[in-house]
Amino acid sequence: MSHVAKEKQKLLNRLKRLQGQIGAIERAVESDAECARVLQQATACRGALDGFIAEVIEDHIREHMVDQDAPRDDPRTQAAEELVTIVHSYLT
Repeated sequence: MSHVAKEKQKLLNRLKRLQGQIGAIERAVESDAECARVLQQATACRGALDGFIAEVIEDHIREHMVDQDAPRDDPRTQAAEELVTIVHSYLT
């Protein structure tokens, strides 16, 4: 994932937030919190993980599937951008 280096800090920040959310779920379960509270926290954590996955997929598509020298109106570039949009709409 060396191509992710330029986005590394953003990805690491997302992972740190995920760690905090997982810790909150663990504390909620340990303290016998209401099911609704635990589920809400778990859903938020899943959303954060989906956002992380979407970012990594987007970076992968742009790095490995798009010719950086191709014009923006190139059909392959447009298809890759459509794929990025689809991934984001599905995961976030």
